[in-house]
Amino acid sequence: MTRVLRPAALRDEWAWLRAGESSPPLYEPGLTAGLPAAAQRWLVHSLRPGTPLWSSVELTMSGQIKLGPSWRPFQARQILAPQKGFIWAAEARVGGLPVRGYDRFSKGTGRMRWRLLGVLPVVTAGGDDVTRSAAGRLASEGVLVPTAFRSAAWSAGLSPDTAVMTRVIDGEAEDVTLRVDPAGALTEVSMLRWGTPGGSPPGRYPFGVSIEAEAEFDGITLPSILRAGWWKGTSPGSDDGEFFRARISKAVFR
Repeated sequence: MTRVLRPAALRDEWAWLRAGESSPPLYEPGLTAGLPAAAQRWLVHSLRPGTPLWSSVELTMSGQIKLGPSWRPFQARQILAPQKGFIWAAEARVGGLPVRGYDRFSKGTGRMRWRLLGVLPVVTAGGDDVTRSAAGRLASEGVLVPTAFRSAAWSAGLSPDTAVMTRVIDGEAEDVTLRVDPAGALTEVSMLRWGTPGGSPPGRYPFGVSIEAEAEFDGITLPSILRAGWWKGTSPGSDDGEFFRARISKAVFR
């Protein structure tokens, strides 16, 4: 892994997020007893019996991200631990020049840092609004570590094909709705996430992820092609808030 895709300044934090039990318990379908039917269906579909209940995943992905009015290609690595936080480190291209940096949340703090050519600041942001938005991202991306399902609280959704996964992050409950098809595949993730989409005042706004394909990594089935954005699915034309398209090519669980 290059320095670009795992910043040296975050090496210790990356290692802390990756650390977990050396011999975690193993998954058995009986562990999902009592969960909403949609959640049980998703987990039985996603996890093979005997799979270690890992607490984190390292992801390799590529895709497009919307910067201003234009879509830009990116490559990224991410460490994600639903009970601790995440670091998403990437390189995008703007005018043929590389923009490198990261988004992160851990230990109750969110931050963004992006630089042109690795030197000239493009975005440097922190504070309460960035932290709360990053906490929402962490909650929604918990579906990428289905082996950590026991660290969330679960309740039935408004329809039989949905379940609500709740995580308390930095003292605030984040409710994420999962939509699951009859075969158990995850098709959509949605929530009211803190943010300022389109220059709106800080607040909670509809945010969603559409899942277009899935793949198996070491016996664990994950979303592999996805699109994310504000307002997704709320009304005709609402996908105009889409800003992220990605394909996950590798997942290593720990």
